[in-house]
Amino acid sequence: MNTPELFGSMVFGDAAMQSRLPLETYQALKKTIARGSHLELDVANVVAKAMKDWALEKGATHFSHWFQPMTGVTAEKHESFISPATNDSHDTQNEGKAIMAFSGKALVKGEPDASAFPSGGLRATFEARGYTAWDPTSYAFIKNNTLCIPTAFCSYAGDALDKKTPLLRSVQAINKQAMRILKLLKNTSDTAAAGKAVRVTVGAEQEYFLIDKQMYLKRPDLIYCGRTLFGAKPPKGQELEDHYFGAIKPRVSAFMQELNQELWKLGVFSKIEHNEAAPAQHELAPVFSSVNIAADHNQLTMELMKTVADKHGLTCLLHEKPFEGVNGSSKHINWSLSTDKGVNLFEPGETPFDNAQFLLFLVAVIKAADKHQDLLRMSAASAGNDLRLGENEAPPSIISVFLGDELTDILTAIENGEEYQGREKVLMEIGVTALPHFPKDINDRNRTSPFAFTGNKFEFRTPGSSASVADSCTVMNTIVADTLCGFADTLEKSGNSNKDLEKLIKTAIKEHKRIIFNGNNYSPAWEFTAEERGLLNLKTAVDALPCMIKKENIELFKRHGVFSESELHARYEVMLEHYCKIMHIEALTMLDLMKKEVIPAVVAYQNDLVKLIKNKKICEDNVSCPVFGFLLEQKLLIKLSGLSDLLLEDLEKLEENTNRIKGGDLKAKAEYYRTQIAGGMDRLRKTADEIESMTGRRYWGLPLYGEILYSVN
Repeated sequence: MNTPELFGSMVFGDAAMQSRLPLETYQALKKTIARGSHLELDVANVVAKAMKDWALEKGATHFSHWFQPMTGVTAEKHESFISPATNDSHDTQNEGKAIMAFSGKALVKGEPDASAFPSGGLRATFEARGYTAWDPTSYAFIKNNTLCIPTAFCSYAGDALDKKTPLLRSVQAINKQAMRILKLLKNTSDTAAAGKAVRVTVGAEQEYFLIDKQMYLKRPDLIYCGRTLFGAKPPKGQELEDHYFGAIKPRVSAFMQELNQELWKLGVFSKIEHNEAAPAQHELAPVFSSVNIAADHNQLTMELMKTVADKHGLTCLLHEKPFEGVNGSSKHINWSLSTDKGVNLFEPGETPFDNAQFLLFLVAVIKAADKHQDLLRMSAASAGNDLRLGENEAPPSIISVFLGDELTDILTAIENGEEYQGREKVLMEIGVTALPHFPKDINDRNRTSPFAFTGNKFEFRTPGSSASVADSCTVMNTIVADTLCGFADTLEKSGNSNKDLEKLIKTAIKEHKRIIFNGNNYSPAWEFTAEERGLLNLKTAVDALPCMIKKENIELFKRHGVFSESELHARYEVMLEHYCKIMHIEALTMLDLMKKEVIPAVVAYQNDLVKLIKNKKICEDNVSCPVFGFLLEQKLLIKLSGLSDLLLEDLEKLEENTNRIKGGDLKAKAEYYRTQIAGGMDRLRKTADEIESMTGRRYWGLPLYGEILYSVN
């Protein structure tokens, strides 16, 4: 099968629906997808039968409602299509036989057990009922001989227990407010001229590490925590920058080829693949798609990366910082807005209307990013990401917006009411001719910026590699929707739309230009400058997560119907608890490794050093001159003994602090983990890494950094 035929072959997409559904049913389903209207049961029954027949032809035996609970990974419960041939007790002809059945009711709704998933107090443990509801905007697909039906997941009371439901709500919110703006700019009561909908489009770049599976299996810290808890720096890391965009090694190439094939079958537009900056690090980037599908596809991508890697004797690591001292892994979310007619709202066009439209949406994002820095930072908060941010191409925790010098100069000219003298000395006017014509790529790229405008989209570089696309996109959609809502309120009351539009844009630039920064985000001076500007510096997840339940943020999400207050508090509890659990597992793993691997290795090495010194001393005593010097061994033994004492002291302190943790307030508990546990682990690691660098290789049972990072050929 060639690639075009392969692509989407395991997806019940538009082509499959159009060929298999009656025209009336197909049109009803498309209406549901386009408008979010209710799907009648009789229509659902027809769709279910066609979907089942298609799935059976593809070799499927089961179906599953595929959903995204607050665990951050996907969940599925498989049910076979098999059913008794008849339930009629008088019909004995088909007794003991089976048929393959799938109803509209089974398609539209499922009832998984909700008690075992994190709910943040929305559900008591004994209250087990939960519902999954079909999301027809994301096509069903076949994976592992199972028909997977993308669904939302909610409690018996209707509270969202997943990541998809808030994302879909935020899409509705930004569509509503963006359409208000387009209607006002078109100056018509008929929105058809501007299109019928505004869509959020996303392309999520996915970074990851590939290491040899045998190396992975010898590192319990990688198995339990997804990252190495200690490891001395190898002689060669990424200093030579020879891995970035370098020739892809044969095993990795074979992995990428199979991964692409599997992704293409599922309709994922896997487009770009290359080596990243760190040894053993790589990246995959898809073509843009609607945000809901992009979120689903990214979850599938991460899952398939792991399963395909395993087939090739490899292990895929999606942790934000698997290895200290080299690049961490991120998920750059390229976010944009387009009409259903394909018009990108961040493209400065060739007409005065297009220019004004571009400017208004541009400053809306700038204002939203400045006003809601806390929520943007919170959306990317995790224990793993705390280890990555601020170094090795990862942006710092301070949220800022990169526009590039030329676009920044244009906004400054608008703010000051001045003519903008561009490269071609084009006259700049705000009321009608808002922007001069300029090439699409008017700015360089800034790899240190958290939130960068890159032509016709914004690139949010803060999220970590294991994060769900839904988290940050839900926040971005909502904060921009809120800003557009305020703009629309102002313009709808306007008696002079051009004049008020000019004033609105000028005011937004003046009040929120502090968030714009085009320099080096790693510069020590930037942290002081940011503080002077009043920008937030929420350095850790524990600092950022409480922003979720600030009064004004609760009101924001409630205002646009994205989260209820109880849903926000639930997510806050879930994320804090998850942080604590991650830190606890890491602390226990480190303690275990120290006792079972590090201490035995250094004790064995020191014991052999003592024996060697003793034997040399005996030899020296039996000869007439001192030919057996042992100064090296003595110095080494003394240094290792001192480090071993320090290691034991740090170990006992960490164990004591870890055992001290009980129940109590989650925020206080998380703060304790951030300070006492994380700090203790850092100290213990530093000592262990120094001991590793001095200990003979044959004593050290764990694979070293150099061996892990360069194990794949």
